[in-house]
Amino acid sequence: MVKYWIQDAVKSHKKGTLHRQLGVPMNKRIPKVLLSRIKSADIGKTVRNPSKTGRRRVKVTGLLKKRAVLAHTLRRFK
Repeated sequence: MVKYWIQDAVKSHKKGTLHRQLGVPMNKRIPKVLLSRIKSADIGKTVRNPSKTGRRRVKVTGLLKKRAVLAHTLRRFK
C-alpha cells in the first residue's frame, strides 16, 4: 500500500509524454495558460497556444486532458 496518493497517481505515467504531445522541449516549462485552457476545453475541440513555445494548435483528447489536469495539480506542489 502506498503512503501518499500522489505516489500511486504518478507511478504509471511515462516521463515527458505531455511535453511531446504539446511540442514543448523538455528543458522548458509548459505554460500555465496552456494547461488551464486544455483543462477547461471539451474533448475533441482545438485549443490555441498563446505562448511562443510548443505547437500553435492542440487537439484535446481524453488522455491529454487527464495529463494536463495532473500537471496543473502537481505544479502547485512544487
